[in-house]
Amino acid sequence: MAYDEQLAARLRDLLVDEPSLAGHEVTEQKMFGGLGFMVGGNMAVAASGQGGIMVRVAPDETEHYVETTAAVPMEMQGRSMRGWLRVDAGDVLEDTALGTWVGIGAAYAASLPPKPKK
Repeated sequence: MAYDEQLAARLRDLLVDEPSLAGHEVTEQKMFGGLGFMVGGNMAVAASGQGGIMVRVAPDETEHYVETTAAVPMEMQGRSMRGWLRVDAGDVLEDTALGTWVGIGAAYAASLPPKPKK
């Protein structure tokens, strides 16, 4: 399944106006069948190839978001990944909801040291 291009465009539009990203380079990268939005080389949020979005959060905040929102831990090869969440497309239909997740992912990615450019 390919990622939702309309959802990716909404993510792109929200990232342009995201205050936590002032002075940070935002790039796009196709990955895992989706489209990831990187801040300084660190993924912030992605339109998932499986539908919905993936969001990067502080690992120690993973449980909080799982308990208080519709997000679920991202799994890779049957293993739960702390610091990575999945949010279904139905839970980000409204721009306000999507903007909240964009802000969370962008702020965390912006707090990380930039990765060296290749």
